Amino acid sequence: MSAGPDRARGPGTAPALVVFVKECRESLRDRRVLLNALVLGPLFTPLLFLVLMHLIVGRELEKAERPLPVSVIGAQYAPNLVEDLRRQGMAQRPPVADPEGAVRDQSVDLVLRIGPRFAQDWNAGRPAQVELIFDSSRQDLRGAIDRLQSMIENTSRRVGSLRLLARGVAPALMAPVVVAVRDQATPAARGAMLLGMLPYFLILTALLGGMWLAIDTTAGERERQSLEPLLINPVARGQILLGKLLATALFSMSSLVLGLLAFLAVGHLLPSDEPGLALSIGPRFILLALPIMAPLVLLIAVAQIWVASFARSFREAQTYLGLAQLVPLVPSILLMAVPMRPQLWMSAIPVFGQQVTILHLLRGETVNLPGIVIGVLVTLAAAAGVFRLTLRLYTSERVAIAG
Repeated sequence: MSAGPDRARGPGTAPALVVFVKECRESLRDRRVLLNALVLGPLFTPLLFLVLMHLIVGRELEKAERPLPVSVIGAQYAPNLVEDLRRQGMAQRPPVADPEGAVRDQSVDLVLRIGPRFAQDWNAGRPAQVELIFDSSRQDLRGAIDRLQSMIENTSRRVGSLRLLARGVAPALMAPVVVAVRDQATPAARGAMLLGMLPYFLILTALLGGMWLAIDTTAGERERQSLEPLLINPVARGQILLGKLLATALFSMSSLVLGLLAFLAVGHLLPSDEPGLALSIGPRFILLALPIMAPLVLLIAVAQIWVASFARSFREAQTYLGLAQLVPLVPSILLMAVPMRPQLWMSAIPVFGQQVTILHLLRGETVNLPGIVIGVLVTLAAAAGVFRLTLRLYTSERVAIAG
């Protein structure tokens, strides 16, 4: 089984087309491939994304609207303060003996401790101190902590203004500088903060769509010992690989298109009716996302075939590609943990550039045409590079041997 005669054949599209049709026909008969490419990927990711959005938005709104439970120690020293905080939404809870320990073991979220000198300082017009006890490492409590601090600050400002008026002093004298806040974030931009994981779900849909076909056309055929008869045909190995690549990319792209249509269908179910928040996945987004994702789909398909070519069995390839699905998650986590201003050079990094561009679209901003062109060209170049690496495997003898 020598690769020399195969390399001698000139380039042509007919052999690749024959392999392409063969792989598509066999895959359409395989329920496992159809289930993952046309059902699991396109439906699972949009539904999972929809559930996550409702959980996140619903939880935050519930926290903002429901009474804020706070364990109050020494409420008898400041009844007016406690009553004012209750009017603002604080739900007073009984005091605890060891507030620091209770907060550390998370049996209590927030503790407000009022000392016995509070009333004396309050009546004397001196600053009266209260203590907030909380665990700042709990990210789920950031909103509650800010809310309680805002309540106390509102009471402090109101009482301070009344004291100045009682002394014949205009409260405006205590505020020589007034800050006028002009938030330029649009509802779409605020919604994009919650839609930060959407690019990963789109990439995951493409990964699931082509994964099983990539495994079956490489490790699967090797395990069934049907790859060797295909490779001994007087056809250039590059044509065989190209046919397999086109079939894998077709299923991956079909899964992505169906996934985008599913996102469009569930788009009106997203919690976008909240004030100041717009979660919109419309036809414009889909029409722009497809050309951005198409080169990445090609790179994903050839990378899956390349990884699966190292596996000796179907299960081994499944393990490898299952781990490879975590790779696109890294840019998503990076963008959420370390927010960065979009720059042109980011478009030149495959996977990362597509995610940045899609987030740019979700914010409703102007399309960055140079960035899209750079991302397409670099991703196609990366796909060509991986194709050459895979072709080197296909020109070796061990790629067709099982075991």
